[in-house]
Amino acid sequence: MARYIDGFVIPVPRRNLARYKRMAALAGRVWLEHGALEYYEAVGEDLSPEGVAVPFPRLTKARAGETVVFSWIVYKSRKHRDQVNKKVMADPRLQPMMPERLKDPPMDLQRMTFGGFDMLVDMPPAARKKSARR
Repeated sequence: MARYIDGFVIPVPRRNLARYKRMAALAGRVWLEHGALEYYEAVGEDLSPEGVAVPFPRLTKARAGETVVFSWIVYKSRKHRDQVNKKVMADPRLQPMMPERLKDPPMDLQRMTFGGFDMLVDMPPAARKKSARR
């Protein structure tokens, strides 16, 4: 099954991680209820150092005291993503989290980067078991 991914990289002040996590947990429930296949949020722990690659902190212009959250949502296709997101954006549970309504957001959305991606390689756990037998 071809799948589609929305990916996000967001700088978040470490002091705001608990608030961000609460928002992300609610958002994840809403996305899954509206049809997303999978929803993930991961906080940076071992990020590439300067000079090795373009580090996530530099990509997002993370400041002292901030880390980076890497998030992705899995859909059946881009069309499915568009259908799910239309429902998600209309869900009243997320309205208080919309950027124009947040008085003190736990992250800086101006430094977030995101995009939609066609799946290039997809190896679910069953595929790993088959390749191990060869």
